[in-house]
Amino acid sequence: MKLGTKLIHAGVEPDPSTGAIMTPIFQTSTYVQAAPGDHKGYEYARTQNPTRDALQKALAAIENGTHGICFGSGLAATDAVLKLLAPGDEVVASSDLYGGTFRIFTKVFAKYGINFHFTDLSDAEALRPHLNARTKMIWIETPTNPMLNIIDIAAVAAIVKGKNILLAVDNTFASPYLQNPLDLGADIVVHSATKYLGGHSDVVHGAVIVKEETLAQQLYFLQNSCGAVPGPQDCFLVLRGLKTLHVRMQRHCENGETVARFLRQHPKVDKVYWCGFEDHPNHAIARKQMRGFGGMISFTLKDDSMDAALKVLSGTKLFSLAESLGGVESLIGHPASMTHASIPREDRLKNGLTDSLIRLSVGIEDASDLTEDLKKAIG
Repeated sequence: MKLGTKLIHAGVEPDPSTGAIMTPIFQTSTYVQAAPGDHKGYEYARTQNPTRDALQKALAAIENGTHGICFGSGLAATDAVLKLLAPGDEVVASSDLYGGTFRIFTKVFAKYGINFHFTDLSDAEALRPHLNARTKMIWIETPTNPMLNIIDIAAVAAIVKGKNILLAVDNTFASPYLQNPLDLGADIVVHSATKYLGGHSDVVHGAVIVKEETLAQQLYFLQNSCGAVPGPQDCFLVLRGLKTLHVRMQRHCENGETVARFLRQHPKVDKVYWCGFEDHPNHAIARKQMRGFGGMISFTLKDDSMDAALKVLSGTKLFSLAESLGGVESLIGHPASMTHASIPREDRLKNGLTDSLIRLSVGIEDASDLTEDLKKAIG
C-alpha cells in the first residue's frame, strides 16, 4: 500500500455501531464490565482508549513500525523514551537540537544520573570517540532544529549495531512523508505530532513508534504508569491531520524550495539554511534518506544585528511571529529568544545559532504571496 493511501486508511475502520467513517471521539474515563475482568478490551481510559488505539495503529503503519505509543506532547514522548534509561547510562546527542529537548536532557534527567554528550554528528564517524560501555542511547534530529543539518541515519545505525545501544530519531521536521528512520536502522522514532502530523496548529500531541516488541511493551508500561496520555479529542485531531499529510507536505516542500531560493537571491540575505541546496554539506545524504526537503528554513541577514532581525520578525503579515511549526499557515520565529532560549548562548553560537538567526515554517499558502511578504519585510 502506498503512503498516501496508508495515511487515509491505516488504523481506521468504520464504527461498527453506526458505520461512521471517522473514528468517534470516545470521551469516557472508564468502561462498564460485565463481571470483574470480563470486559471488551477496555478498562480505564488512561490505559486504553479506542480513539487513541486507532491513532496508534495509524502511526505505526505510516512509519513502517509495529507499535505506536501516544503521549500528551512531543516532550512527554521524549520523557518516556528517556525513562528507558538507568542512572549511570550515557546518551550521545546531536549538538544542534530543539531547545526543549536540550532542557529536558540537562535540567531534568541529568539530575537522575543520566549523562549526556553533545556533538556534531553531521559526520557519523564523529560518534565513535563518544561510545563506551555506558553508552545506551544515541539521540538525533535530522534535519536538525534550527540549522537544518543532516545526519546519516543508516551510517549511525551501522556504527552502533550489536552494541546494545538504542538509536532514537526525532523525525518531527521531516514527518513520515519525507523520511522513515526505522527503515534506516533506527530503533525508536519520536514525533511532536503537534507539528506536521496534526498540521493545523490546533493540538498538542506526541508519539513514539518502534518495531521491537519488548521495547514497545516497555513504552506502553511507561505510558500507563506515568500517565502522560493524550485525550481522545487530541487523538481525533491528529487522525484527521494524518489524512492530508501527503498533500500538505507536497505543498510545504514546493513552497519551501520557492522561499529558500528567493532568500538566497535576496541582496540583503546572508546565509540560507535549507537541505535542498546542492551545496548543502550533506545534500547527498538528504537526497538518499529523504523523499523531499521540507518546509523548514533558517536564514541570517548581511546586517547581522538584532535590530535588522527584529525588523523582519515584526514586519511580516502572512508569516505570523509565533512558536511551533508544521501548520498550514506560515510562521516566523527567533530561535535565540523563543524555541532555543533554554540553550546557553555560548552553546548556541558554537552551532551557528546566532542571536539574529530567523527560522521559517513555510506553510501551504500561495508561494508568490509568501515571497512578497518576505520581500516587504526584509526591505
